[in-house]
Amino acid sequence: MRGLTILVAIGDAERLHAALTFAAAAAASGMAVRVHLHEGAVALLRGAMAAPGDAARAGNGLPTLPQILDDALTLGAQISLCQGGLALTGLGIDQVDPRITAQGPLGLLTTLGDDRLVVF
Repeated sequence: MRGLTILVAIGDAERLHAALTFAAAAAASGMAVRVHLHEGAVALLRGAMAAPGDAARAGNGLPTLPQILDDALTLGAQISLCQGGLALTGLGIDQVDPRITAQGPLGLLTTLGDDRLVVF
């Protein structure tokens, strides 16, 4: 089965939520999944994470942004943060979930193999 690599290109919490939802679903199906947050998307992990639709999600039994992040990681999705994004946001890799790694674009692309690449 081909793997899935998801690139979250901008700092939009709703896009990140959607990307993580697809990552969690793919991981639950047994697919190898990687999610990479590029530059501005890294800032979404700073402080209290929230997406605009989280109140409605919580009220309807759906996972909020922090919950879907944990779900994706628990299901085995590999999540990496852009090294440049870490520098731009002043966020240290030691300030995020220890299951999350740092990686640059070259590292991501050279290990892409035959994964499907989806950009959010």
